[in-house]
Amino acid sequence: MERKTLFRGWLLPAALVAPQLLITFVFFFWPAGQALVESTQATDAFGLSTMFVGASNFLALLTDPDYHAAILRTAFFCVAVTILAMAAGLLFASFANRAIKGRFLYRTALIWPYAIAPALSSVIFVFLFQPQIGMITNLLARFGVNFNYTANGSQALALVILIAAWKQVSYNFIFYLAALQSVPRSMLEAATLDGARGLHRFRTMIWPMLMPTTLFLSVTNIVYAAFDTFDVIFALTGGGPGTSTDMLVVKVYRDGVINLDLGGSAAQSVLLMAGIIALTALQMRLTRGRAT
Repeated sequence: MERKTLFRGWLLPAALVAPQLLITFVFFFWPAGQALVESTQATDAFGLSTMFVGASNFLALLTDPDYHAAILRTAFFCVAVTILAMAAGLLFASFANRAIKGRFLYRTALIWPYAIAPALSSVIFVFLFQPQIGMITNLLARFGVNFNYTANGSQALALVILIAAWKQVSYNFIFYLAALQSVPRSMLEAATLDGARGLHRFRTMIWPMLMPTTLFLSVTNIVYAAFDTFDVIFALTGGGPGTSTDMLVVKVYRDGVINLDLGGSAAQSVLLMAGIIALTALQMRLTRGRAT
């Protein structure tokens, strides 16, 4: 029987909910509202005066080829990071779910990268892939591979994808491990007795039970790649070389802070936020559909 907590008045529930509502308002609704207002304005070069321009900033983005290229680049980046991070997280969770010796140390070691600050993770990979003194760069040079992410756009894009995915593997590992541990052992043992083993058992029995977790992680990883990778990209490449790693979140910062186009930058952030909200709504609808 479900237990319910009843309050005699409204003051105590309001006091308990107020801190969370205040944090949500100050750090989400207020900045989002400010971005929406600024997206309809144009500011002079010195930031001293503003003028209402309506939807002009959005119309300018729709006809901007650089913005179109940034959208395609960000979409590829998000998909690549999501696939790599989720595949690695599921692989490691599958091994950690087995009865192996030292599995608790193994699980702890896999969680550690999630605690590293994004900018610091970029610094770590700089020491590994720095064109002159990087350990891995020098190792690749012995095999005739010239790796220089500061001059080669494709290599820079591949490197930021690798770092962003590496940073998110631990998050996916935790959720997939919890999902694997919730699979009934009796069902797996019965399937083993019936001859279902290895990849066939995983594909036909375990994977369908992981679909709710996979749907949740898909949207979570896409949101992470679209928003939370700014520190990784900006600390490593600054969006370069050229525009090879200039994702939407980096372009918002560059146009608003460096180029002082506050209206265009705000319009970009509004469109990016709208896309993420749409993805989240789709994920919730799909999850609700599978639950019913």
